[in-house]
Amino acid sequence: MAKRKSKKTSRTSSKTDIKVESLANSFDSLSRDISWFNFNSRVLHEAKDERTPLLERLRFLSIFYSNLDEFFMKRMGSLKRHVLLGAQQRNKEGLTWYQLFHEIKQKVNHLMTEAHSIFNEKILPQLHQNEIMLVKWEELTEIERSTLQVYFRKQVFPVLTPLSVDSGHPFPFISNLSTSLGIILSYPDQEEKLFARVKIPGALPQWIRTNAVEFRFISIQELILAHINELFPSMKVISTMSFRLTRDSEVERDEEDVEDLLEMIEEEIKQRKFASIVRIEYLKPGDSWVLNYLLEGLNLSDSDFYESPTPLDHLNFKILTDLPLPHLRYETWVPRIPSSFLDESVSVFNILKNQDLLIHSPYESFSATIERLINEAASDPKVLAIKMTLYRTGDNSPFVKSLILAAESGKQVVCLVELKARFEEERNIVWAQELEEAGVHVVYGIIGLKTHAKTVLIVRQEGDELKSYCHLGTGNYNSETARLYTDLGFLTSNDLITSDVMELFNYLTGRSLHIHYKKLLVAPINMLQRFLELIEGEKNNAEQGHPSQIIVKCNNFEERQVSQALYKASQAGTQIDLIIRGFCCLRPQVPGLSDNIRVISVIGRFLEHSRIYYFRKKAVDPIDGEFYIGSADWMYRNLHKRVEAVVPIEDRQLKEKLWDILRIMLSDKRQAWDMNANGDYVQRSSEPLGTHSILMNQTKIKYGHHVEEAKS
Repeated sequence: MAKRKSKKTSRTSSKTDIKVESLANSFDSLSRDISWFNFNSRVLHEAKDERTPLLERLRFLSIFYSNLDEFFMKRMGSLKRHVLLGAQQRNKEGLTWYQLFHEIKQKVNHLMTEAHSIFNEKILPQLHQNEIMLVKWEELTEIERSTLQVYFRKQVFPVLTPLSVDSGHPFPFISNLSTSLGIILSYPDQEEKLFARVKIPGALPQWIRTNAVEFRFISIQELILAHINELFPSMKVISTMSFRLTRDSEVERDEEDVEDLLEMIEEEIKQRKFASIVRIEYLKPGDSWVLNYLLEGLNLSDSDFYESPTPLDHLNFKILTDLPLPHLRYETWVPRIPSSFLDESVSVFNILKNQDLLIHSPYESFSATIERLINEAASDPKVLAIKMTLYRTGDNSPFVKSLILAAESGKQVVCLVELKARFEEERNIVWAQELEEAGVHVVYGIIGLKTHAKTVLIVRQEGDELKSYCHLGTGNYNSETARLYTDLGFLTSNDLITSDVMELFNYLTGRSLHIHYKKLLVAPINMLQRFLELIEGEKNNAEQGHPSQIIVKCNNFEERQVSQALYKASQAGTQIDLIIRGFCCLRPQVPGLSDNIRVISVIGRFLEHSRIYYFRKKAVDPIDGEFYIGSADWMYRNLHKRVEAVVPIEDRQLKEKLWDILRIMLSDKRQAWDMNANGDYVQRSSEPLGTHSILMNQTKIKYGHHVEEAKS
């Protein structure tokens, strides 16, 4: 593990020279939103970094744009409302809402300009060098034009619907994240300007291959523009301008007064389609007449408009990133099957009777372990009951199919489907209805809370007794993301833990007020208090001269009580490492406040999603400390407004596995970024291999060629 600098080490950069006195009155916390932009900047850097394979760089560019869309949908509407209600009021980080709004606008403009530069100067020339060409209509050969004209008339023209605006045609509804062409028209013999809008159909391929031999592509937007006169015969097309609209995804809800949560969420989805507009993007410099028309027609303000230096058809490169060119992509990774699961004739339940298991996906196979557990439970005649939480489970979920099979075979099946999972509401409603129709007892959780815990409980008849088995994890029951996200899943038949999980389901499905969990940390019941106690314990250990250390790995961190507790522990001498992929509002490395706190972020081919919590507990050997994994980030929403579950890992072999993960990440000199007190990050880049490559290599050595059968 990387050595820690002494807390007395002098600082060499004035950028981090922040006095403790200046951090009073909430200034010891960084802006969540600005910190998020720093995170997305790290994602964008992967598109810039020439060590990243070319098509993966293009993929990271798409992820950057997608992240930006999500930020506007989730955060910008609320920020705009704060500005309108009190522009000079300060948020908890000490900024006025007006200041924050305009700083974000500057961040957006800066990052969009950087993204444009990366694409034009770094990626596009290398695409050309590899004979992947993005072409304009005028660059096509006559044969290509003839082929694409036929394609346009057969595949595109029938889908397009030009919408004019006049006294008989009201301003058209424009859907979220849709790209449109704003068109200025006039009659041949008149000067009056008329407006029309053509939506770029998102259901069609956004890049079209121009011939079967070469990798030459034209965007669908370019193809439509080349044939725009066919949409307005006998009219004069004066000019066109592409623009893209983003709507707020936040809809106010009052669950206390709702009789049917399902109906409320269905209504919320309908409302979201008509939610307020938070952004209009247009290709710089834009057309002033069209911009004014949109401003008045959509009842917007100047602050809602964002100049994009990048053509709006450059936001979606999926067709290109999926090209069959393995030398331009990451080496294919197929998860390995843990040794305990190699013999499919051995029941998973027999395996778990003798040992606890910890599955680290995507290095270890999710389908051969977690999926197999649920599949076997569904078909095993000895299994009497299955209880499960579903948050984001994806399309064609094998878990839903297994639960339906279990219910149809007469088992007691309970499934908590979280209808309020952001952007998954429609899919989850469909799953909930399918499960109910099959006889599954479906519940939607606790009023006022989201259920984010990832857990399964299986009850099995074994002789004269009932035996319980459970899974608790850090990630969703989603087979697709299990190949892209790093997550941990804990499988056990430990009676103390399974009895806690049983109480947790009683809390979720009934009206249980049980609070005395033997092993689990459950939010919002005991988790925050227990974490604070653990931090306080490390502070006391440091003050008494005992080994004292905290390591936490999670996605985001902004809970103020936890931050304050960590500051006090740092001041007492506790060594604290935070591995935070996304935004972090705590300030590390502030003299007198957080000298002993280090924050790093690891960005790479897999999305770091697992949550690990470690407390040294005076142990001479660090493996003897306390380890936990679970579903909760150290966020206010996770610890106060969600049902979360965190479980202790007590088996020494499993603790060694977690320690190895933490050690590798903290020592990473390829993918890791170090955060300073101002919230800025500097990437470590002295080694060729980072966390993900090291862990893949270790897994290969450990399990050899025992790969997922379906993917081998």
